[in-house]
Amino acid sequence: MLRSFTDNIKTLLRYRELVISLVSKELKARYRGSALGMLWTFLNPLLLLLVYALVFSVYMRMEMENYTVFMFTGLLPWIWFSTSMMEGVNSVTASGALITKSMFPAEILPMVKILSNLANYVFSLPLLFAFMLWFDIEFTSKLLWLPVVAFAQLLFTTGLVYFLSSLNVRFRDIQHILNNFIVLWFFMCPIIYPVSVTPEAYRFTFYLNPMAVLTMSYHDIFIYAKTPDLFSMLLIFALGVCCTLIGFYRFDISKETFAEEI
Repeated sequence: MLRSFTDNIKTLLRYRELVISLVSKELKARYRGSALGMLWTFLNPLLLLLVYALVFSVYMRMEMENYTVFMFTGLLPWIWFSTSMMEGVNSVTASGALITKSMFPAEILPMVKILSNLANYVFSLPLLFAFMLWFDIEFTSKLLWLPVVAFAQLLFTTGLVYFLSSLNVRFRDIQHILNNFIVLWFFMCPIIYPVSVTPEAYRFTFYLNPMAVLTMSYHDIFIYAKTPDLFSMLLIFALGVCCTLIGFYRFDISKETFAEEI
C-alpha cells in the first residue's frame, strides 16, 4: 500500500507539467462560449449564496449574526469537495480515448479534477474576503491556518476520489449513488445552520463527519478568530492520509483493467 502511494506521487510529480496543462484546460473549457467567461468562478457561488440567503434569512429566518458570511465560509469549501467528488468519480470513465493509450498515466485524471476545483475555491476567496470587509469581520492571524485546513481537506478528498473513480469503472452505479449521497452529506454539515441549533444529543455526530469538522474549522478561522480544534484536525489529517493510501492502492491495482472495462 505504501509502495502504491509513493508510485502515484512519483507519477504525479513526473507528469506535473501535464497536470498543470490539463488543469488550465479544464478551467478554460468550463466557461468556454459564455459571455462572462471566468467571471462565473465568482458568480456561481455568489448566486448559490443568494439563493440560500434568501431562503434562510428571509423565509425561514435563521437568527444569527453575520449569517451570510457564516454560510459562505462553509459553502465555498463544500463546492470544492462536492464538485471534485462528482466530477472525479467519472474522471476515468469519461476519458476512454486517453485510457486506451498505453503510455498515458491514468493516475493524473482524478487529480486534475481535484486541483481544478481547488483553483476555483482559491479564486473565490477574494469574494469571501470582500464579504468579511462588508460585514466588518476582523482579519486575524488565525487565517494563517487556512492552508493547513485546506490541505487536510485535499488529503481526504483525494483518497475518496481515487477510490471511487477506480470502483466506478466497473460499477457505474457508484456515480448515481454518490450524486444522491452528496445531497444528504451537505445537510449533515453545519453549512446553512450553526451547530448550536441542533439537538444536543446529536451534536456528537458532527465530530464523526470529516466534512463537518472541516466546516467548523473554516468557521473558526474566518468567523470566530479561533484556532481550529487541534485534536480534531489531527484526526482529520490521519484520516486523510489513510484515505489517500487506500485510494491510491485501490486505483493502482485496478488501473491495468481500465482499458478493458471502458
